[in-house]
Amino acid sequence: MENAFEGAMFNSEKDKPLTFFFKQKAILSALHPDMSDTKINMKILRKCGGELENAIKSRCVEPCSTEDYINAMEDIITRTRI
Repeated sequence: MENAFEGAMFNSEKDKPLTFFFKQKAILSALHPDMSDTKINMKILRKCGGELENAIKSRCVEPCSTEDYINAMEDIITRTRI
């Protein structure tokens, strides 16, 4: 299961933000049940690649919910070519 998370990288051409985010969150929650949502979200954002990760972080001011990150991700992907 850890390999599934480590090997996953977000690809805007084949992955949907909602599906990708919740799949990765489920994996991390199973592996690390005591990990905070904030830390889980940060680990998932690292799977988005530098440019997209930075764009999402710049739109979401901490503390940010999972829903806020997903909404920002969907908006960025829809409006840009990142």
